[in-house]
Amino acid sequence: MSKVGILPPWIVLDPLLRGWLLEDIGRGDRTTNSLITLDVTPGTATWITKAPGIIAGLPIAARVFQLLNENVSFVAVSAEGESCEPGQIVAEIHGSLDALLMGERVALNLVMRLSGIATLTNRYVEQIVDLPAQLVDTRKTTPGLRLLEKYATAVGGAINHRMGLDDAVMIKDNHIAAAGGIGEAITRIRSQIPYPLTIEVETESLEQVKEALKYQADIIMLDNMSVDLMREAVQLIRQHNTRVKIEASGNVTLETIRAVAETGVDYISSSAPITQSKWLDLSMRIQL
Repeated sequence: MSKVGILPPWIVLDPLLRGWLLEDIGRGDRTTNSLITLDVTPGTATWITKAPGIIAGLPIAARVFQLLNENVSFVAVSAEGESCEPGQIVAEIHGSLDALLMGERVALNLVMRLSGIATLTNRYVEQIVDLPAQLVDTRKTTPGLRLLEKYATAVGGAINHRMGLDDAVMIKDNHIAAAGGIGEAITRIRSQIPYPLTIEVETESLEQVKEALKYQADIIMLDNMSVDLMREAVQLIRQHNTRVKIEASGNVTLETIRAVAETGVDYISSSAPITQSKWLDLSMRIQL
């Protein structure tokens, strides 16, 4: 089921939103400025869905308009994470018409993008909703949009993996190669990282799983393993240490995610809800 994600504070998001508005407006909205007296002509707009999906990003859209004119009133008719049908009104906006027209594209683009991510995320989550495993996102995000795209996966029902390289240690295949092995990588990293960062290790075989257990990794990722091998690895880890968390990753699809969850892993990471999502189509209609 969908849920409400937690947005970063505006002091973090405002510079991003201002930058995107500046990119779109440039030296001025030639069309609107030629037709309308700024800050004088009032207008009302409705946002209407043109396809079914999960709505995400309405508070961000409201902020876009309010950065242009603080008196704009943005009323979310639909709640974040709500399932919507074609033709449904999801928001009503009242305020200076020039602000509505100048903010339209940036606000709609963000909500369509984030709603598309929330919608596909929710489809993945629904496949395993009755199982203990949880879906997590990845760092495969659009540069500049990571905070918002990960917010959208949370609205869709997933939980966030690390936001960046400073959140946690994840020892991947190239790190293992650079260090000369899993044991060496864990030993060297553990001596340098601050408390309470965790150490996750990517493994591709049972031998690597055994080495990760030997050197007391906090989280073991089973990467690109077959379902049968994954199940064997889960049993091996559980017999050795019940506190180690297990993550499955690689080639996770809507068709395979349930079988992966049934192996007993704690988490399933996938970039697909972000990288393979389709924008949810929305439109804005102005009434004077």
